[in-house]
Amino acid sequence: MRYVTVALTVCWFLAEQVFAEPGGPVLPLANDFVTVCESPDPASIYCYTPGLVRLDSGRLVATMDFGGKGMKKGEPRGRIFVSDDHGKTWSKRGTFSFQHARPFAVGKALYVLGQSGDLMVIRSDDDGETWSAPAKLTEKQSWHQSACNVWYANGCVYLVMERRVSQKIKSWPVGELAPVLMRGQTGADLTRRENWTFASELSFHDTIPGIESDPAIDFFGVPFYPSAYPHGALPAPNRNSAPIGWLETNVVQFTDPDHCWFDPKGKTFHLWARAHTGGTGYAAVAKVIENEDGTMTTMLEKVPSGKTALFLPCPGGQMRFHVLYDGQTKLFWLLSSQATDSMTRADRLPGNRYNLPNNERHRLQLHFSRNMVDWCFAGLVSTGATPGEGRHYASMAIDGDALCVLSRSGDGRAKSAHDGNLITFHTVKNFRQLAY
Repeated sequence: MRYVTVALTVCWFLAEQVFAEPGGPVLPLANDFVTVCESPDPASIYCYTPGLVRLDSGRLVATMDFGGKGMKKGEPRGRIFVSDDHGKTWSKRGTFSFQHARPFAVGKALYVLGQSGDLMVIRSDDDGETWSAPAKLTEKQSWHQSACNVWYANGCVYLVMERRVSQKIKSWPVGELAPVLMRGQTGADLTRRENWTFASELSFHDTIPGIESDPAIDFFGVPFYPSAYPHGALPAPNRNSAPIGWLETNVVQFTDPDHCWFDPKGKTFHLWARAHTGGTGYAAVAKVIENEDGTMTTMLEKVPSGKTALFLPCPGGQMRFHVLYDGQTKLFWLLSSQATDSMTRADRLPGNRYNLPNNERHRLQLHFSRNMVDWCFAGLVSTGATPGEGRHYASMAIDGDALCVLSRSGDGRAKSAHDGNLITFHTVKNFRQLAY
């Protein structure tokens, strides 16, 4: 009887941890945070693009950039911070002059790659203590991205940057972005253009002829709101709906032989992108095949019926999300924004909600999947106290048994959920125990 009593007590204690008030029926996994950096003026300077990597030494390296009208002319936008105590404390180690950057390690070299119109990269050979001058990888081009994931395979590193391939859209131009898979050889100097291979380009505008404007293409409620090409539309005052598109792309491979998209040669990579359609709960998908001559070709994927798969289920796929593969559990982990009221009429949204109903940005959620399609809910990572206090655009890295999360965040001083004033670090302890 004593053992039953102990067991019931433990169960009751665990239940209290999950269902305790306040905070609703499920408490966030990592609502407590460490502030890595913050805006000196939340009304005019905003914190963007948190990127995170863990080095073999155990050091965590975080990058981010500042933006807004309060930035001084010529002031570097990017910041580099390091932590040697699992994220408890952080110290600044450098700046850089570009944005939309992410840190990643290749062998003993550490890189930060982003864009300032053209692609830019810096390198460190001492775990981020000192940095090279910026090197330019392209000339007179227009690039975009966020600090999405990095993939390692075949003795190479793979990541996606997005190039704007035309200038016809007069609104937010995500319909003109082509997610370009980039491949760099391990051991090569990746500050040099000749050591990168770029895949062929496929913009969203070019995926299906007429996808933005042909009334005969009428399936799945895409776009959700009027978004007339090329100018977009205003579904409600001050709430813009740009022409549909894709952006902020992650890259994955399927190594499970039972997966219907498994490539036994290891030459196929799949791109999972944020789907900007006004809807929620799905991502845009493409694939890249490495050819025998080393070139890479981008195309849309097919399902077994032969139909084209442009969109697939993805919780939070309407916003920037981050995918991380854990070899220990053989699971893909997904960090994304949770939507709770995307069917609210645009003209009925409260004033502190940013843009359209599918743009909820203050609830950061975690899922896992074996196949990138069937997702299981692992928990809420963190939530802002109000819809204007963002927890979004987050990056993650594994540190032992912990999942480290770097979030674009805000508190009560933030201008909006989009234009936050904080970069915050969160730790999900024993994250693998969340899988079931």
